Amino acid sequence: MRDRLQDTLFAHRNELVSLLSRYVAQGKGILQSHHLIEELMKSVKEDERMQKLRDSPFVQFLQSAQEAIVMPPFVALAIRPRPGVWEYIRVNVYELSVDNLTVAEYLQFKEELVDGQSHASYVLELDFEPFNATFPRPTRSSSIGNGVQFLNRHLSSAMFRNKESLEPLLGFLRTHKHDGRGMMLNDRIQNISRLQSALTRAEEHLSKLPPNTSYSEFEFDLQGMGFERGWGDTAVRVSETMHLLLEILHAPDPSTLETFLGRIPMVFSVVIVSPHGYFGQANVLGLPDTGGQVVYILDQVRALENEMLLRIQKQGLDVIPKILIVTRLIPDAKGTTCNQRLERVSGTEHTHILRVPFRTETGILRKWISRFDVWPYLETFAEDVSNEIAAELQGVPDLIVGNYSDGNLVATLLSCKLGITQCNIAHALEKTKYPDSDIYWRKYEDKYHFSSQFTADLIAMNNADFIITSTYQEIAGSKNNVGQYESHTAFTLPGLYRVVHGIDVFDPKFNIVSPGADMCIYFPYSEKEKRLTALHGSIEELLYNPEQNEEHVGMLSDRSKPIIFSMARLDKVKNLTGLVECYGKCSMLREIANLVVVGGYIDVKNSRDREEMVEIEKMHGLIKQYNLHGQFRWINAQMNRARNGELYRYIADTKGVFVQPAFYEAFGLTVVEAMTSGLPTFATCHGGPAEIIEHGISGFHVDPYDPDQLTTILVDFFESCQKDPSYWFKISDGGLKRIYESYTWKIYSERLLTLAGVYGFWKHVSKLERRETRRYLEMFYTLKFLDLAKSIPLAVD
Repeated sequence: MRDRLQDTLFAHRNELVSLLSRYVAQGKGILQSHHLIEELMKSVKEDERMQKLRDSPFVQFLQSAQEAIVMPPFVALAIRPRPGVWEYIRVNVYELSVDNLTVAEYLQFKEELVDGQSHASYVLELDFEPFNATFPRPTRSSSIGNGVQFLNRHLSSAMFRNKESLEPLLGFLRTHKHDGRGMMLNDRIQNISRLQSALTRAEEHLSKLPPNTSYSEFEFDLQGMGFERGWGDTAVRVSETMHLLLEILHAPDPSTLETFLGRIPMVFSVVIVSPHGYFGQANVLGLPDTGGQVVYILDQVRALENEMLLRIQKQGLDVIPKILIVTRLIPDAKGTTCNQRLERVSGTEHTHILRVPFRTETGILRKWISRFDVWPYLETFAEDVSNEIAAELQGVPDLIVGNYSDGNLVATLLSCKLGITQCNIAHALEKTKYPDSDIYWRKYEDKYHFSSQFTADLIAMNNADFIITSTYQEIAGSKNNVGQYESHTAFTLPGLYRVVHGIDVFDPKFNIVSPGADMCIYFPYSEKEKRLTALHGSIEELLYNPEQNEEHVGMLSDRSKPIIFSMARLDKVKNLTGLVECYGKCSMLREIANLVVVGGYIDVKNSRDREEMVEIEKMHGLIKQYNLHGQFRWINAQMNRARNGELYRYIADTKGVFVQPAFYEAFGLTVVEAMTSGLPTFATCHGGPAEIIEHGISGFHVDPYDPDQLTTILVDFFESCQKDPSYWFKISDGGLKRIYESYTWKIYSERLLTLAGVYGFWKHVSKLERRETRRYLEMFYTLKFLDLAKSIPLAVD
């Protein structure tokens, strides 16, 4: 990249100097990617000679620049030629010299922007790269998020090249136990050659039995050969599993290895950790910090229990699976069940919500607190949770799954203490939601405590055995946007510490496993026999009742218009007020369609969430500013999921659409819900929805930073539908096709349990190599995180 910039200096010296001088003229500061391009376009308008630079290969270079640090006479650029790959360059505009920078040098330059001086000799630098230097990892950006496939290739290749690499597999099978009872192999099999001969004998024996012969009928014979339960429930299933292992022993390949590891009985009890918010099954959605994550986990555990029951049955075992969702117990539960210690999840037999209170030396915290304020409570919470799950499970779980930053940190503490496989699910990392929240962390500290959160994120990411994301963008972004995890590759919190290598998005721990929607709740509007028509009366009241109250404000005067519908938490990032403002400004859109948004409280006095209170006031201001009465309806957050599902379908009956206008959305569960209901969907191009939706085929991408683009796409869609009514059905059907192909909970649960098997084996194989990383993380946690967490004021009831 340095050479490319020097080539441009040689070929377009005056033009490049002119452009760089424009950057420097803006003074000290950070210029984002779009600022860099905008300044080039302005220069072209003002001086036609700049068109030569605009037409040169330099533009590709500039488009790959994610930011520029301007410190006259220097401009330092962070260049990202492709996802996951970064280079750093500094230009002296006065001397026209170009230098490569190391990560540390670039971050130091960035720190000077904030502090006005360098603390290079006294800054704590974090670098996890040396611990991972010997670990295999892919190099192509397209391989990011396919970690298990890469790991299987690596493991099978090692087994193929060196037969001694098979020994860990034998050890893994021999030490496999549940409740103290051995599974898979017993002491009769001590080495690989004995295992091969025993498998051959067993296959021959099984071939003589009817395929559906129950395991109990030949259990004694297999025990004599060295085999215990876990291979299958019938002769044919056992034979298939044994044949897979024989193939691995003779000629290992990635697919066979993954299938075999996925069949090994490894996961009987799972703990899902999600501390913040109001976690319950009813009357919680729309409460502060309570939204898609709760829905995700409840749908996840139902699918997971079904898959665990199916696998255990096919493994020929008589074991009852257990799943615990661990969350916070809130004594002041606001009419929810969040003050109950144990609650069975509806639609399951063996899954419960286990609530444990936040506790300090002065007693139990009774009220809700923001997700940004939980950090001082989590270490004690983790200790209490450890005791509670031991009592409930009568043992140690086989897999722990963290959710969001707080849940992932608690999962890390429990994983280290109990020695169990850890999976992380971020849902949404805050760092990418709030631009420059790292370099200007002090500005955000009183309100958000990002120093604690970013530190917790680094610890949890590096401790996890595997990480699940819903999309590629969550990991490594896109060509022009940095991914959530990628933003933690290198960053600085000036005056606190500098991260020169935080997380590697090429790490094979990353896997894309997309969730779905609960198809009992969300199904197409066209499935008339399943429609909840009994709810239509209450839905019509919700949408059209002229009464103005704490549940709804605004009116829809013309019921013949289609409805533009949106439903989300009422916070800044979800951008519901941004959608309302776009609608208010566009007279054509207001003539064509009504707007209905569901989110938050109507009365600001009912909210205790800081961001929500600001958005409530803003929403009321927009209604008055644009005189939206008659065309707009604002409904407070709705807790009834069944009615919400029918609400999507009712909107579809009006030939309406769903809009998700967030500035950033990690996945977009409401996008999947709307598409599953057959509602044409318009969703943000920033984050997961860009992958869920194929633009113009299964929905549309909109840019919340470009309001004109958003309204233009909506107007064009409705005008196309007026000319050709079949166009609405075309997009609706395209959305449904996309969902059935890729976004179901059945696919998700199968994948998650297979990943648990593969990474459980990898953890067994590489446990000695991971010890150094763990010790480094423990030191970072003790010396840095704990002090940061303790600096956060405790809540007062």
